[in-house]
Amino acid sequence: MARKIAFINHKGGVGKTSLLVNIATSLAILGKRVLIYDFDTQSNASIWLLRLDRWNKINASSEGAIYSIFEPATQRVKDVVWSKNDESSLPGLDIVTTTFNLVNLENEYRGEPSRPPYVIFRDQLAEIEDAYDFILFDCPPNILRASQCGIFCANEIYVPSNPDALSLIEFTLLVEKLGKFHQLSVSFRISAQGVPAQVQGIIFNSIKTGVDIDVPRMRMQLRLNQYRSAKRVAPKAKLFGQHVRDAMIVRRAVTLGLPVAMVNTNMDSGGDETVVDDYRKVAAALLRHGDDLNG
Repeated sequence: MARKIAFINHKGGVGKTSLLVNIATSLAILGKRVLIYDFDTQSNASIWLLRLDRWNKINASSEGAIYSIFEPATQRVKDVVWSKNDESSLPGLDIVTTTFNLVNLENEYRGEPSRPPYVIFRDQLAEIEDAYDFILFDCPPNILRASQCGIFCANEIYVPSNPDALSLIEFTLLVEKLGKFHQLSVSFRISAQGVPAQVQGIIFNSIKTGVDIDVPRMRMQLRLNQYRSAKRVAPKAKLFGQHVRDAMIVRRAVTLGLPVAMVNTNMDSGGDETVVDDYRKVAAALLRHGDDLNG
């Protein structure tokens, strides 16, 4: 069974997409079969991995992207999977792309009330999920319809975060919003889904050189402990000891349309290539945490 994981924070600008894409790559390098779903209308993961020329064609045609399964409903999830293997020699990493028209899901889409978008998506995801070890949902910084698709289908939720006060505030808001959505959607769940996904972990990301994270870690850990005691996050939810530094090579990788690990890091990059090790360590911790959850 695939591990279905949503990456979300109610705060934007935390480097969520870069963390997800590079964790997915690290897992694929380890031989895992990984599928990314881009539910963020900014389309950052899609533009990054498909590259702008290919993505522009999809955006112009409105076909081959996730919104087409809702409107005009002429494609299914299995029809809009793109493989990265053809250009990066990285077998096992696929993506379901999005385009700017996904924003129509929030206001213009009119579906049957008995089948909200997250139910449609769940039923179509079931057709392909057995082909993967990991399915990662890149969710925008809200819990509106697009995010709900990922959250409803996920078994685990991880929160990319920055070591600052605003991230702590937004984490608090995220937990509250998750609880409300789970109450709203409970009648649509089926037994095969198990219990609604809870926050399993927080990962500090994009940490700039010279920033002391000890105090922010302490504050975030305290809040996480409070929520564990109140049973508002998973019983084994943790603040990961592994974190990812900010590095210029991440921005270069976006420009090249490649995950960081696939960029030539032998050239002089001022030591920035060590961020690849950061992603590998976080991916390894994610694997261990999964073993712990199943143990």
